Amino acid sequence: MRRRLLTTGTGFLVLGLFWGAWAAVLPSVQRATGTSNGALGLALLFVSVGSIPAMLLIAGPAVDRFGARAVAAGAAAFALAILLPGLATSLPALAASLLATGAASGVLDVGVNARAARLEDETGRRLMPAAHGLYSVGVLVGAVGAGLARSAGAGRESILAAVAVAVAAAAAGLAAEPQQPRAAGRRLRPRLERALIALGVLAAAGFVVEGGVEGWSALFLTRQLGAAPDVAGLGPGVFGGAMALGRFAGQAAGRVGDRRLLAGGAALAGGGCVVVATANSPAVALAGFALAGLGVSATAPIAFGLAGRGRRDAASAVATVTTLGYLGLLTGPPLVGGVAQASSLRVSFAVLACVAAAVAAAATRLRA
Repeated sequence: MRRRLLTTGTGFLVLGLFWGAWAAVLPSVQRATGTSNGALGLALLFVSVGSIPAMLLIAGPAVDRFGARAVAAGAAAFALAILLPGLATSLPALAASLLATGAASGVLDVGVNARAARLEDETGRRLMPAAHGLYSVGVLVGAVGAGLARSAGAGRESILAAVAVAVAAAAAGLAAEPQQPRAAGRRLRPRLERALIALGVLAAAGFVVEGGVEGWSALFLTRQLGAAPDVAGLGPGVFGGAMALGRFAGQAAGRVGDRRLLAGGAALAGGGCVVVATANSPAVALAGFALAGLGVSATAPIAFGLAGRGRRDAASAVATVTTLGYLGLLTGPPLVGGVAQASSLRVSFAVLACVAAAVAAAATRLRA
């Protein structure tokens, strides 16, 4: 059991490690491929084009049938795939490499979430918040480490290669695990039950808030409050740090039920968005970002845990909820931008507060 907890946590950590490092090396990738901002944005969409079908159609059924072997294979494929964006020198090559990276990332993402849900069943303890907290730690370490490496003269290729080694080590740990009995002799399909779809929509709404705040916090500080670049950069940093803290706090709050944690967190996130929308100074806005991060941090761990707990087909169930949830993560930034174009960024954050309030209200009606 301890070994499975360790390998599962390591999977979350290296997944975050890549995405943090990727954000830090993105300027180098843009230079190497000679892409404009618009073309780079188009290429980045291929991450979702690869990950969403891989999560729903491949990862869930494969992990339910083959267990740790499928997760290990996904991690190994991810280790290879993340080398490719560092080698791309054109827009088509970058798009193709991100398609492969997104697909492999989706398989690993569903795999580790399904394992965490199964471990919650076996131990009778809530484990998802700590697992997602490790992902947040990985993002922070990856971003800071890659930034320091770039400052020291390291290229994107060597940085991503170092991350690939860490992912490959995680894959080896998963492959070395004793295999647990799995369903055999039948083809498992994606789960499209009404309850899972409802839970996925709830997760998507939470992810709208997360993606919107994360993507526009720095711009809000700059455009609405005239903050200097160094202060504006604190926006996403404070939000991300608060999310990590909130997830570990959620793990520690073992006596608080899932429904209360999710509803209370969403209400807190809504309050944070209201603080941002009405802020008249960067300090107040940063406090609002921190509250929003603390609150929304509970959404993904609780939703994914509820999806997979108590099921033989945990991975397929988690795949359904993660797929719908990540669609919300993609929707958040464009939604904020569209509302801001029609009115202002303050109104955009007020809209995010309403979305968070809707999540809180819906969470009170959740059944185990």
